[in-house]
Amino acid sequence: MVDKSEKVVWLARTGFATRGVVYVLLAYLALTTVRHDNVDDGASDAFAMVADVPAGWVVLYLAAAGLIGYALYRFSAAFFDIERKGSDAKGIAHRIGYLASACVHTGMAWTAAKFAGGAKGSGGDKSAQWAESALGYSLGSTVLSIVGLALAVAAVFQAKSAFTASFMKHVSARAPQATCWIGRAGHAARAVVFALIGWSLLRSAWFENSREVLSLGGVINDLRDTGNAFTLVAAGLLLFGIFSIIMARYRIIPDPLPSSR
Repeated sequence: MVDKSEKVVWLARTGFATRGVVYVLLAYLALTTVRHDNVDDGASDAFAMVADVPAGWVVLYLAAAGLIGYALYRFSAAFFDIERKGSDAKGIAHRIGYLASACVHTGMAWTAAKFAGGAKGSGGDKSAQWAESALGYSLGSTVLSIVGLALAVAAVFQAKSAFTASFMKHVSARAPQATCWIGRAGHAARAVVFALIGWSLLRSAWFENSREVLSLGGVINDLRDTGNAFTLVAAGLLLFGIFSIIMARYRIIPDPLPSSR
């Protein structure tokens, strides 16, 4: 019989693998689409591509399940501190980041499930619509500001991880030797993406204009005119996908139910 600890580990590893596949597909789309074609909404475009292949709906349901598993793992890290970050200021910042990640991957899982169910019209960048809905409430600007700041903080942590390779303390010594440099490149690309999305949310809140909001796909489109910078970020996202797949096998998952002794 599988105990709760093993279930959490299984969810985490499945989630890492699924996240990796999504990032690889997204990077593939970014690097192979022609200059005047847009990547509308990042993960949605990747799911649309999968939906067009035979039995793609099966893959999409599996992807949705994997993303939900990863989201549950991050929710556990946020609320139950299974990553042992503590309750000081730095620990709380990490756990807020885990909560944001959980929410993002829950949304991705929902999108994958909709595509699996045949919702072909699910594509397109919905970020502006979601922001417009938020701005319709009295505290909408505040919420967008908080999310924007959270992503900005997450970008700083991603950049720090890229510089220090601190993520390697969570990686088994049996991982491939190239894991460190693959992870560094991937975290650096994610730092750029998180910073740009966070900044777009802060601009949206300040100007109360939902059109300021950028999705992951929107960031990729905005970077297209930067030439080599665009290629580096897209390649970095590809490497982050590969890194996530490596993590599915070699990530050290803390025991969510530590001994009381």
